[in-house]
Amino acid sequence: MAALTIRDLLEAKGKRQLAYVQVAREEEAIAASQAGMDMIGTAFIPERAHFARAVPDTHFQFGMPWGKHADATEVLRDAMAAMQAGAQSIYCGMSPSVVEALAREGVPVICHVGLVPPKATWTGGYRAVGKTLEQARMVWRQVQDFEAAGAFAVEMEVVTANLAAEISRRTSMLTISLGSGGGCDVQYLFSADLLGENRGHVPRHAKTYRNFAAERDRLQAERVAAYKEFIADVSSGAFPEADHIVKMDPDALQGVWRHDV
Repeated sequence: MAALTIRDLLEAKGKRQLAYVQVAREEEAIAASQAGMDMIGTAFIPERAHFARAVPDTHFQFGMPWGKHADATEVLRDAMAAMQAGAQSIYCGMSPSVVEALAREGVPVICHVGLVPPKATWTGGYRAVGKTLEQARMVWRQVQDFEAAGAFAVEMEVVTANLAAEISRRTSMLTISLGSGGGCDVQYLFSADLLGENRGHVPRHAKTYRNFAAERDRLQAERVAAYKEFIADVSSGAFPEADHIVKMDPDALQGVWRHDV
């Protein structure tokens, strides 16, 4: 199946919920694509630049790391490189003026409202946004500004669910819910939360489907045990065994020591 285009994503708005996952490893991207994920994303950093090519049948988004770029020109340069690397869309958590600069050049942009972690101090820290009339109006105003700037989608992170649902009905943008309820067009989770790789705190909005942390603990214990067995074999002379080595012909070996050869 071909990757969903921007047009495909927008045509799905209001018709069906899309599934979207943020990955950190190539094998996660491949697994998500094989599972039938609609959208896959990751940060656009050198060690992940090849991820999009590994999953050509899935809509792939590269995110511009927040704080890396000083102005729209720097973002546009990286966004163009990300598109060349195979991305179908770009996440940008910067201002509407930066989003406008990208959109003007034809870059499909996902913007971000609600709890934006690097800017969380402005909304009271790591908590839901939109509980008060003032905050709700702020979120709605930001959505309108980003829509006017040309973004095709908006990530709404931990926005109150009923507010997010109302906004979704009032904007032409694709709405992406990260902890903002089922009234948006796309449901979004981080792979680390979905697979249960985190220890300790798990975000309230995340649903964990596996316990990879326990599996990694088991594998780590197996690594330690294997290393201990290797050390013991080296100490006792049990390693290497005959199957692990190659010998030269004994007669030829003797010739090494004869000076008349």
